Amino acid sequence: MWLKPEEVLLKNALKLWVTQKSSCYFILQRRRGHGEGGGRLTGRLVGALDAVLDSSARVAPFRILLQVPGSQVYSPIACGELLNGSDIYWAIATGATFEEINQHWDWLEQNLLHTLSVFDNKDDIASFVKGKVKALIAEESSSRLAEQEEEPEKFREALVKFEARFNFPEAEKLVTYYSCCCWKGRVPRQGWLYLSINHLCFYSFFLGKELKLVIPWVDIQKLERTSNVFLTDTIRITTQNKERDFSMFLNLEEVFKIMEQLADVTLRRLLDNEVFDLDPDLQEPSQITKRDLEARAQNEFFRAFFRLPRKEKLHAVVDCSLWTPFSRCHTVGRMFASDRYICFASRENGCCNVVLPLREVVSIEKMEDTSLLPNPIIVSIRSKMAFQFIELKDRENLVDSLLVRLRQTHANHPVHYDTSAGEDDMASPVFYSTSMCSDKFEMVSSPSSKEREKEKSPLPHPKPLTAVFQQLGSQSPDSCLQSREQIKISLWNDHFVEYGRTVCMFRTEKIRKLVAMGIPESLRGRLWLLFSDAVTDLASHPGYYGNLVEQSLGRCCLVTEEIERDLHRSLPEHPAFQNETGIAALRRVLTAYAHRNPKIGYCQSMNILTSVLLLYAKEEEAFWLLVAVCERMLPDYFNHRVIGAQVDQSVFEELIKDHLPELAEHLNDLSALASISLSWFLTLFLSIMPLESAVNVVDCFFYDGIKAIFQLGLAVLEANAEELCSSKDDGQALMILSRFLDHIKNEDSPGPRIGSHHAFFSDDQEPYPVTDITDLIRDSYEKFGNQSVEQIEHLRCKHRIRVLQGHEDTTKQNVLRVVIPEVSILPEDLEELYDLFKREHMMSCYWEQPRPVTPRHDPSRPYAEQYRIDARQFAHLFQLVSPWTCGPHTEILAERTFRLLDDNMDQLMEFKAFVSCLDIMYNGEMNEKIKLLYRLHIPPALTENDRDSQSPLKNPLLSTSRPLVLGKPNGDAIDYQKQLKQMIKDLAKEKDKTEKELPKMSQREFIQFCKTLYSMFHEDPEENDLYQAIATVTTLLLQIGEVGQRSSSSGSCSQECTEELQASAPSPEQDSVFAEVDKTPQAISEAEGDWTVSFEHILASLLTEQSLVNFFEKPLNIKSKLENAKLNQYSLKTLDMSHQSQPELKLNNQ
Repeated sequence: MWLKPEEVLLKNALKLWVTQKSSCYFILQRRRGHGEGGGRLTGRLVGALDAVLDSSARVAPFRILLQVPGSQVYSPIACGELLNGSDIYWAIATGATFEEINQHWDWLEQNLLHTLSVFDNKDDIASFVKGKVKALIAEESSSRLAEQEEEPEKFREALVKFEARFNFPEAEKLVTYYSCCCWKGRVPRQGWLYLSINHLCFYSFFLGKELKLVIPWVDIQKLERTSNVFLTDTIRITTQNKERDFSMFLNLEEVFKIMEQLADVTLRRLLDNEVFDLDPDLQEPSQITKRDLEARAQNEFFRAFFRLPRKEKLHAVVDCSLWTPFSRCHTVGRMFASDRYICFASRENGCCNVVLPLREVVSIEKMEDTSLLPNPIIVSIRSKMAFQFIELKDRENLVDSLLVRLRQTHANHPVHYDTSAGEDDMASPVFYSTSMCSDKFEMVSSPSSKEREKEKSPLPHPKPLTAVFQQLGSQSPDSCLQSREQIKISLWNDHFVEYGRTVCMFRTEKIRKLVAMGIPESLRGRLWLLFSDAVTDLASHPGYYGNLVEQSLGRCCLVTEEIERDLHRSLPEHPAFQNETGIAALRRVLTAYAHRNPKIGYCQSMNILTSVLLLYAKEEEAFWLLVAVCERMLPDYFNHRVIGAQVDQSVFEELIKDHLPELAEHLNDLSALASISLSWFLTLFLSIMPLESAVNVVDCFFYDGIKAIFQLGLAVLEANAEELCSSKDDGQALMILSRFLDHIKNEDSPGPRIGSHHAFFSDDQEPYPVTDITDLIRDSYEKFGNQSVEQIEHLRCKHRIRVLQGHEDTTKQNVLRVVIPEVSILPEDLEELYDLFKREHMMSCYWEQPRPVTPRHDPSRPYAEQYRIDARQFAHLFQLVSPWTCGPHTEILAERTFRLLDDNMDQLMEFKAFVSCLDIMYNGEMNEKIKLLYRLHIPPALTENDRDSQSPLKNPLLSTSRPLVLGKPNGDAIDYQKQLKQMIKDLAKEKDKTEKELPKMSQREFIQFCKTLYSMFHEDPEENDLYQAIATVTTLLLQIGEVGQRSSSSGSCSQECTEELQASAPSPEQDSVFAEVDKTPQAISEAEGDWTVSFEHILASLLTEQSLVNFFEKPLNIKSKLENAKLNQYSLKTLDMSHQSQPELKLNNQ
């Protein structure tokens, strides 16, 4: 590959290079030691030097130098890698093989060599050649692959090495590469780490020893930073059987983040595609770059920090300062600009955050630049507030891009803002649109039957259910509780005046303290909408919820049945859900959401959460709050496998180890504790804590996200740590925690006292101490509130790998548990076969365009059906692990085997069918093996359009005049006439009554059967004896077939048998089973009629030859095949893909 020409001094370099070709102006050299037989000492030393030195010194085996006559300085213009070996050296070009560098040499000879002779000045020659090569480089660099990297030339150079060393298909995109050490015990191996879209690869060449490691990302079970005796910081890669440590990175932090991103993207794309949606930039794996991964990491942090929709794409992150009127100064931080938001986060964590939806922004203006206010802009919003940002770099471009997105947002979602609404009226919506005039909706009439409720499709309920219940209730509120509620409302109103009352409010530590005290009942639903930004979705989609209700109600499916079953289990102790008003509203919200998001549909625990949302928010608002929780605040929680909840359980375990080490040490298995706490996360403590207390937890959740649940869970465990450490088993630990949670009270709640769903410890003999929820939340913030969003997201990424691999292990164990009793293959060999089977599926996902017949891994399917392979993938595995290898005929036999095993004709095969077939081949009795071979040569395995149909053996070319007296090596003779007569009589009398009779085999099918047998015997130690035996058996079966054909036409079996045997006189000259067509044309035409032979005929005939019996009954070792398959699976796949691409290349050239 061409690289930028730079000067090289050859004073000492000649000791390391050998000239292969030379001309007047060019020299082609080979690196000393490369390609030399015998591994000479010089070559090994040079190779060790290349491996140990850094990236600017590593070289490829070939290079081309530009030689200007009369000059001692050469300019290399094409070489294998980076140049090394002289006092002064520069990077130039790459050419990893002699063929590649020779193409460059031929191009120079054909295009430049004759032209250079016209130049008189040697400087002109050098300038001309350099300019030409630079033009070639510029042309090659137009590809996106190189252009998107920071150093295109070095990346192209590394790409050539990666392709040459690992021989992956072109679809295996290299993302980035690093120089590092790989530790093997206490011995470090210096080399290069290549990170591609599907694999982590390492290459080292040291003192003549080459080391290659290829680790698929989907095989990685743990990725962590650790330390050992020699180094303080390493990256450890853990797979099923091995651990690998990598160190000596220049920037270990960057490397680890890229590894995390690649592992996360690849595992979720291949193992968790149930609900995982890739970012648009990552939809095509072959186009992923290092820059894309860094952008994805930043995007995910941005969305998690501000809890924004998943589709929100970050466009710019700018350092700036924001004027904060409550502190009378500018607060230093960063501005985040995305599709529909402008956000700000202070540098000091928790000091000040702001979320500005663009649909709430009125204008964005540049102010005059002064020394006190450098590069300022003003963002004005509808609630008559303005935000001043200063110290913005590249202000012009930033403002222009913001204005473009602002106009686009307002064009897509016009805002109808009612300026007559009083600013102090917290009951009024922040945004006004045609769908939000819910005050005009009438209340649902008196309770009616469920069917009438569905038929009428009533309008959404206009008020929160708590307000309705309080209006209908007869109990007078406690004046003391009411006064506490009024104090809270007064504090919040004071806060609104100073910090803002809309979604654009300044979010500071002060508001967090107010939230921790508990939001007033009258403001709770409104503030939930603001903190979650569900209010923006609500205003952006006028009429959306009403349309969903109309479309979804009345439909009957599995989801609606599940919803109906759970409706009356949702807060049954609350009066709001003891009548049809609350039940109908809950039904509408859950059914509408299931209709909106079929991937999630409905999951248990959604009913409890939605019930609470309906208590404090209007029906349409509750719907959008549910959307916010399910789709961005608790990602991947509500799906078939609740992956998100399991990931957070795993994160919670690590937080317990970090913050409560004594408890973690006592409870050796934290997974039991995690299973107890699963409901804490799925229902936000609503199902295991009294409702009036749990809603305070939901307040904190909507303000701080999942962080609030983590820290509250730690506070609960700390409060019970002493008792948990003295507990004897998991059951006792469950009782301790359940009793504690059931006695958490909220003394400030004005509502009725409602216990939790699982309050089954109310019959305590002794009074249990009561814990106030406000104190518990305050403790959680003070003791465990130091976890940042970035730390939590990092832990989620780390533990998602473990959770997904845990599901893969469960799938594997369940499949093996079903298969092991039905086969004779050892369990450890079955495990390796499963890994090969899964890897074959994965390799097609890596490098092939998804075909309609081959679906991606689907974790929602039964375990046995999650991984399936098609005919091409089966052919690869058959070639690798089948003992019946038949040379070129193997592929045809594999196709027939696949057709035979594909019972349901869906062109896909499961692992169980694959292993059952192999079990017969390796461990079956002779009759089972022959039966399998027999079935492979009759329909449906053998078809009219079989790939072997062009073979001359498709026609009945077998001679039936073969003698039945054969000579043996010792001179004896065997007469088969008596055996044949007796065999036909026995077969006519005895039939296998236990099994369904197999169809008889025609002569064409029999010929294919014989061909397969001949192919199987090739290169066997007893090859000659087997050929002679099969020739004998073939002749015998041909005679049986003809006898059967003639006897069926005359009706007299025994007479025809005798006549036929007497007619076949011995002829020593005829010793070939296959005869020429032109010798017996008449016999062939006669034989084409109803010539058939049965499975019993074939089995009995084969049993007459001991060498054939020995061949089919000899023990076969599958372990050697498995070892060979593990080594060659990748190379076979690459070879197959290269063969597939060759016809395409030929067509393109034509």
